[in-house]
Amino acid sequence: MIYIMLLVVIFGGAVLCAQSSINGRLGSAVGVLESSWLTFVMGTLVSFLIAFFFEPHHSLNLFTAPRWQLTGAFFGVAYMLIVVFAMPRLGAAATTVAVISGQLVMSLLIDNFGWFNNTVITMDESRVAALLLLAIALFCIYKSSATAIIQSKSN
Repeated sequence: MIYIMLLVVIFGGAVLCAQSSINGRLGSAVGVLESSWLTFVMGTLVSFLIAFFFEPHHSLNLFTAPRWQLTGAFFGVAYMLIVVFAMPRLGAAATTVAVISGQLVMSLLIDNFGWFNNTVITMDESRVAALLLLAIALFCIYKSSATAIIQSKSN
């Protein structure tokens, strides 16, 4: 079951990258805020329909959930605005690797300190190595993207 879940999450990451790239192009054409607005309106509609028809009843709701748990929605808005702005300027690969780098750093901190009531998974050599390798990947991809962007602007 864990392998299926990993494949589903990998697929989710692929869809997220495609969505970011599409929204980046839309943001360039119609505006960053307009593109983000459309994404959240459609997301609200789809989420409402799924929740209305398929979500089981929970003992907590949005009005009784701990307030700190509601901050995730604001992070989603910040993420969307940043990615829609960055994607056309950095390219899909550099933007995606930068996002993944930020996710990896935060996830290592969350695991190491057990933030947000998560299980503590301490930092070890393999996690530090992964962080370093991703930093190298980000550097290499950014350098090649920057070179390509400069060349396309000079033509």
